[in-house]
Amino acid sequence: MTSRLHTSLGVAAVAAGALALGACGTGASAGNGSGSGSITLYNAQHETLTKEWVDAFTKQTGIKVTVRNGSDTELSNQIMQEGAASPADVFLTENSPAMTQVENAGLFADVDKATLAQVPEQYRPSTGKWVGIAARSTVLVYDKRKVQENQLPASMLDLAKPEWKGRWAASPSGADFQAIVSALLELKGEAVTNDWLTAMKANAKVYKGNSTAMKAVNSGEVDTALIYHYYFYGDQAKTGENSANLGTHYFKHQDPGAFVSVSGGGVLKSSKNAAAAQSLLKFITGKAGQEVLEKGTSFEYAVGSDVPSNPALVPLKDLQAPTVDPAKLNSATVTDLMTKAGLL
Repeated sequence: MTSRLHTSLGVAAVAAGALALGACGTGASAGNGSGSGSITLYNAQHETLTKEWVDAFTKQTGIKVTVRNGSDTELSNQIMQEGAASPADVFLTENSPAMTQVENAGLFADVDKATLAQVPEQYRPSTGKWVGIAARSTVLVYDKRKVQENQLPASMLDLAKPEWKGRWAASPSGADFQAIVSALLELKGEAVTNDWLTAMKANAKVYKGNSTAMKAVNSGEVDTALIYHYYFYGDQAKTGENSANLGTHYFKHQDPGAFVSVSGGGVLKSSKNAAAAQSLLKFITGKAGQEVLEKGTSFEYAVGSDVPSNPALVPLKDLQAPTVDPAKLNSATVTDLMTKAGLL
């Protein structure tokens, strides 16, 4: 997310004296109200959302979490460079491809089965090497003053047509957009993806960041923008000044443009406190952790423990998203294709 500050911060534990300071055993649980030790979290999720999760987890378990913030790509590359010597215990991302990159390097431990059981299959990889913690939907925001609903493209692929030249925006350098392209690659193959990206180079207006692209539509600079849904809902919940003129178009019908991106969490094999690391994932995907999504202002979708999402959102079941195994999203090939198309 473009507003992320790439700074490191520590999240304090509950008051001393309430904790037992012995080693955290394999039976540690996020639900037992006590715990010990500390873990390091590499966080590529939104800082405010992760802070809510970590504060609640520490209050409940007594386990201290030190948070290091960065972007999906930055932190996944850092973990790969550190390898078995990584100080990270847990890695959280906004999008799946960074998780797959670390998984393919063989650096994740298996997620506890009890944690996996809290999340439906469509919101976690088939491999069980990490787990979905939240989700976000692709959406086309449009200027209601310039575009009527019946003029909107039926498919994301239609944005490659000549009539959309200069009429849509995106942020191709961001991990958000690259995850959408990863889904297109998995669903339609390399030839279709390459053709679509080549047409995008000719048709799309490029902005730095989804919020900037959204603002450009709202101000009348461009007709539409392909972004994630929560930028719109987050602005609406505040002043609405950057989204007042916008409508939201969900492609649905299992279209590539209906892709729902899974935010992931995984435990590193290098973890020195694996039980505490596993308990953090169990907490985030559990009822208390998912209620942070339901009741908070991140406007990301809840995916675990049958907790409903924020009521302002279009329900996940109504998005008619295509089925995509998050374990198969390929960031390396996408980067190569986008570079070849002149988008990176």
